[in-house]
Amino acid sequence: MKSTATILSVALSAAPGAVAAFSSQATRVNVASIRCPIGAAGAITAAGSKLYMNIPAPTTEGGASPEEIKAAADREAPPSSFYELQRASVKAAKMAIADDHRLLEIEFPPLPAKVLEMDDVSAYDVAKANVNLALDFAKSFAATGSNVAIMLPDEDECNIMKEDLKMDEKPYPNVMLTSLRRSEEGDNRIFKAENLLIGLLGQGSGGTVKPIPNINMYVILVASAQELPDIEELYEQIKDIEPEKSDMHKPVIVMYNLKLDVLRGDLGAPAFPSKDFQDRFLSRVKPVYYLRTRQYSRSTNKPPFILNYQGCLFRSYPGHYQTLLDTGTGRYKKVVGNDIRPALGEFKEQLTDALRDEGAIPKKEDEGALFGFLRTGYKTTTWWEEERENASMEWRT
Repeated sequence: MKSTATILSVALSAAPGAVAAFSSQATRVNVASIRCPIGAAGAITAAGSKLYMNIPAPTTEGGASPEEIKAAADREAPPSSFYELQRASVKAAKMAIADDHRLLEIEFPPLPAKVLEMDDVSAYDVAKANVNLALDFAKSFAATGSNVAIMLPDEDECNIMKEDLKMDEKPYPNVMLTSLRRSEEGDNRIFKAENLLIGLLGQGSGGTVKPIPNINMYVILVASAQELPDIEELYEQIKDIEPEKSDMHKPVIVMYNLKLDVLRGDLGAPAFPSKDFQDRFLSRVKPVYYLRTRQYSRSTNKPPFILNYQGCLFRSYPGHYQTLLDTGTGRYKKVVGNDIRPALGEFKEQLTDALRDEGAIPKKEDEGALFGFLRTGYKTTTWWEEERENASMEWRT
């Protein structure tokens, strides 16, 4: 019997006009006092901006210039269904690969917010939804001749998933479901003590992470912070591999819904990779399709005295990062676009400024400097969002 999460995921993927699926209906209020223009279903509007209808995006094949393609991506709206999301994420990944990016990040909620908040939805339900989404993502590349490997962290997780989904190692042509760490052929031991010690001591995989011949794309799923060095180990082995055919791209790694922002927070803790792992490797990962929603609450001096609001940070490569305010009607208002990814504190402040401009909350000067400081504190960035000498800017551009 399918789980509740799986059923709702399938239902949503077929439902058009479901922009609110990625938002938390339980915490969102109808911000009716925000006088923002609302356009057609699924559109993003901004004060004084034009309303862009369902016009095909410009492409290189159609003769569009890079500037025209970026401008179209800058105004791209968040998806209204998982079907639209899949098409958009595949397009963004293909454009990034064409620009010779080898480490890609795709991040979005794999299930509707209402489902994720249910008590009976487990981490395994989320992992299973991610595997199904990754399979659909992989099939889009396999259809054009690429060989894609979807990788879970270890063999045990992979075998459980294949048994549950009733799949073998090659569920579709040119697509395989496997693991990052793989035993040598003929090693049928159930328990491998060396793998446990290697993981605890953080000394790499001990040679169990190996590239797969003729694979053009590795899609990594459900890895923890402790397993991130395995991805780096794989990348070091494939980064110099040249494609066998002139019309194929070099091998790429896609980090698919790993929640890297959360995993970065574990770096530097005991038994976890050190903070320089962010500088050395994670900072080189390019977010090509990124959709993260955030919910906030703020006290006011007018009824109802508590204002719940939320927004999302959205990026579809090669477009910029869009700060979008949820208007409470299933649509978003574009607040600002950023070529450099805003820090989490800056993103929150951009949403708050939009509420101030609309009169939903008092202006800064009306609040007073001390009260504003008490709200935000003296530090509004995490350590990895600060400028670091040895870090790349790829993860922010």
